[in-house]
This record gives sequence, structure tokens and C-alpha cells, in this order.
Amino acid sequence: MLPQADVYPAAMRATRDLLRRRLHLTRKRAELLAHIQNTHSQYNLPEIGKKLAYKANGEGVVERFSDPAVQKSVEVDLALIGSYDQLLSDVELTIVQTAKEHNAQALYRLQSVPGIGKILRLVLLYEIHDISRFPPVQDFVSYCRLVKCAQESAGKRSGTSGAKIGNAYLTWAFSEAAVLFLRNNPVGQKSLTRLEKKHSKGKAFTVLAHQLARAVYDILRRDTVCDMDQFLHG
Repeated sequence: MLPQADVYPAAMRATRDLLRRRLHLTRKRAELLAHIQNTHSQYNLPEIGKKLAYKANGEGVVERFSDPAVQKSVEVDLALIGSYDQLLSDVELTIVQTAKEHNAQALYRLQSVPGIGKILRLVLLYEIHDISRFPPVQDFVSYCRLVKCAQESAGKRSGTSGAKIGNAYLTWAFSEAAVLFLRNNPVGQKSLTRLEKKHSKGKAFTVLAHQLARAVYDILRRDTVCDMDQFLHG
């Protein structure tokens, strides 16, 4: 009576764990960038005006502070960010090389979806593994935590539950893809505007992430690439 659990292939587990480890390192790097920005606000300094995520923009940041102790603190942050950049580049290269051996075709098809880049395609590839384990698309979007689980008893619905059932990494991936989908994409921005009129402004991003998940499901099931017209009107 219990559904059979899916067994993740042993050959892909190590790479999936390395990819999750990369996400942990990325968050630590983001904390360092946020600390530099917060330090600027703490000492009432004007905004830097450029992204510190790029190494070239870090020049002259330390000199903006007059206190030697604060300068040392920011200098340590910048040094750690540089170290994280080198580590992340090495980790990403290793993962990409391994992913091409596991499923190069799926990797190519996933990147055809607007908003899904070189990192998100890896997350989707290793967290989904085999799309055939989700017979209907509803099972897949539920696994991605993009729909609410209904709480029912005797045929009566009494709210929702199970918000943490599913894969948190896929939730993050599709949420990130929804934001990137709108970047430099006027057609996608118009689509979001229509969703905001029909739903609330905050819910529109969730609906867009839901649509992207359905598009990925269709692409992997039919072994094809993304059709933008079909995505927007299909």
C-alpha cells in the first residue's frame, strides 16, 4: 500500500553532494559581500556604486575607511571572497565535466529555457535525475514545492499542510530562474505584468516559477528544447 521510493543512482550521488556543497560556499561568499555593504552603512559612507562580486571593483574599497581596524576587517573580507572565487571556479569546472558524462543532452536542453543558466541547469539535472519517476506533471511541481498541499478529512478541505514536503533545492532553482527569466527579457516582463493583474504581485513570481517547472518537465519528457511561444501561450 505504500508507494515505492526512488533510489538515486550511486554513480551520481557524489556529484550531487558536491553541487550542494557549492551552494553552501556561494552563500558564505554572499555573507562576506553583505558584511562589506553593512559596514559602509554602519559608518555612514556613500554607496560604492558598483558590484563587489567582480574582483576589479574591489580596488579602493579598503581606503574608503579611516579606521585601521575597519580597513583590516574589510581587507580580510575581500581576501576571503577572492579565495572563494577560485574554489568555486574549480568546483564548477569539475561538476560540468562530470555532468557531460552523465547526461550531456539533458544539460543542453535545460539551458534552452530562458532564465536557466550554467549553474541552475546542473541543479535541475542532479536534483531531478529521472523525469519519468513523475508520471503526471502535477507530481513534479508538487515535488518542487510550487503548489500547496491540501489538508482534507472526510472530503472536506481544512487548509494546507506539508509545506516542507519535497525538494528544497528545486524550489530555490525555479525561484531563481523566475527572477533571471525577467532580466533583459521584455516579453517575459509583459507576461509577469499579466500575471500580476490576475494574481497578487507576490504570487505572480510563484506562478511564473510554476510555469517554468512545467516547461522543464515537458522538455525532459519529450526530449526537445524550449519553445518560447508555446511557453507564453501554451
